[in-house]
Amino acid sequence: MIHFKTDEEIEVMKESCKLAAEVLIMIEPYVKPGVTTERLDQICHDYIVSQGAIPSPLNYRGFPKSICSSVNEEICHGIPSSRKLRNGDIVNLDITTFLKGFHGDTSRTFFVGAPRKKTEKLVEVCREALQKGIECVKPGGRLGDIGATIQQLAEGHGYSVVREFCGHGIGNNFHEEPQILHYGNFGDGLEIKKGMVFTIEPMINMGKPDLKILSDKWTAVTEDSSLSAQFEHTLCVTESGVEVMTRLDGRTQF
Repeated sequence: MIHFKTDEEIEVMKESCKLAAEVLIMIEPYVKPGVTTERLDQICHDYIVSQGAIPSPLNYRGFPKSICSSVNEEICHGIPSSRKLRNGDIVNLDITTFLKGFHGDTSRTFFVGAPRKKTEKLVEVCREALQKGIECVKPGGRLGDIGATIQQLAEGHGYSVVREFCGHGIGNNFHEEPQILHYGNFGDGLEIKKGMVFTIEPMINMGKPDLKILSDKWTAVTEDSSLSAQFEHTLCVTESGVEVMTRLDGRTQF
């Protein structure tokens, strides 16, 4: 069942979303060759806690860290470790905060050092796919329009869309209804209505869409070892369109 948020709930939720966005801005200078993903996790953890919030992933269904860090062929849910980032890598940092009873969820794929041309294109297409998906969100539209738009854009550039993971409703709970697929058909799915709050978080692969889960039971990687990129925003449906709650005015984290 979908929990449609009241205007009052949305105003409170914006605080958690704002904090999650600020974490992505705060961590950017630390994303450089030689740093470990475990160090990035610790910096984010300390910042989130210092703001009176809780990192939502920590101990969620047994997840051992405060953020997800997914490098290169890792699609999502990478566990921060002693792995050092190298020049030319890409790394997605997925940040979710819990503040005043609500979660805020956002992620960004960072370049480590100097990006390679083909990597740069993948990341930019993924970023554009998220934006085009957001532009589909308005009362009277259909959830399928979001996925169809993202799929059309990604496949038009020769990339593929991961199907096993999707966006999701969010609020008092980390994951709620509805599910937001990043592929599909225009006109399919539930009608978009005011008060819906959900994430859009496309995962775009340079190669095939197939994946496998590593032995840690969390990290999803591309089956063909191709690179994967992801961006994510939390948004709410308004009377006339959409508001991106994890996008900061005047300070663009992506």
